[in-house]
Amino acid sequence: TITDWLTLSDFDEKEVLTLAASVEAKSEHPTAEALVNYAKEQDIKVSEPDSFEAISGLGATGKVDGKTLYIGTSELMQDNNISLDNEPADAKTWSESGRTPIYVAVDSKLAAIFTQDDPIKSSAKELIKRLHDDGLKTAMVTGDAESTAKRIAKELGIDEVVANVKPDGKVDAVKRLKKEWGQVIFVGDGINDAPALASADVGFAIGTGTDVAIESADVVLMSDNLTVVQQSFALSEATMRNIRQNLFWAFAYNTALIPVAAGVLYPFFGILLSPMLAAGAMALSSVFVITNALRLKTVSLEKK
Repeated sequence: TITDWLTLSDFDEKEVLTLAASVEAKSEHPTAEALVNYAKEQDIKVSEPDSFEAISGLGATGKVDGKTLYIGTSELMQDNNISLDNEPADAKTWSESGRTPIYVAVDSKLAAIFTQDDPIKSSAKELIKRLHDDGLKTAMVTGDAESTAKRIAKELGIDEVVANVKPDGKVDAVKRLKKEWGQVIFVGDGINDAPALASADVGFAIGTGTDVAIESADVVLMSDNLTVVQQSFALSEATMRNIRQNLFWAFAYNTALIPVAAGVLYPFFGILLSPMLAAGAMALSSVFVITNALRLKTVSLEKK
């Protein structure tokens, strides 16, 4: 949600918000969605932009009614020679209080600055607790400002913070954590998370996230309840245990009965296994394995 909006004196607030929301309406990023919702709350009608381009890790640009807009980080502004010298003092205090300022430029001039609040899901705190109970370490890898990331990490009890990084920086962070910690699971939902999701040992995409993230992940969570991540460990362990059981019984069953079917008992006891009984025994083996696999439906996903 948008928490602060500050329009510079040279611009009309309603006009800037209309232009910015019109550009961001084409983006899948959560910040863009928050901005569009904020504009709608102000009864502002969002129009179709003339063009739109997402700039990975930095923001977006587009044209509306002949005006060129850049919306994103201070780095995006600097890359496009947009001066921030007239940034109001109020905006500078936002960064100090842990809120990440996002800039809006119209025709190469800084027009507005806003901040957003990322409400912490109750399931996030529960997930971190469960992961720690399982003896796992946690890290937050984000493009947000370090002050914002550290504030949230402290509230959730996250072990390490890697902030202010672009998509390739997230990949570098995953590679470093692999060396330091071992196998790494990455959970994400945004466009900027896609490279990290692909580079992790296992990538979890939130089903309500972007299509790019979903395509890059190994596992897709069909809800935004993050405790499902930890529950998937229990399901994975139960599945592997079930596979080992099925392999053992299938091999044991066939090791015992194949010699009987071949007539190994005939010289000693005169016993031969008829083809009908052999076929029935083979079917029984498959029924046993399938029945054992179906027990997974009764597995409790709550790890104690």
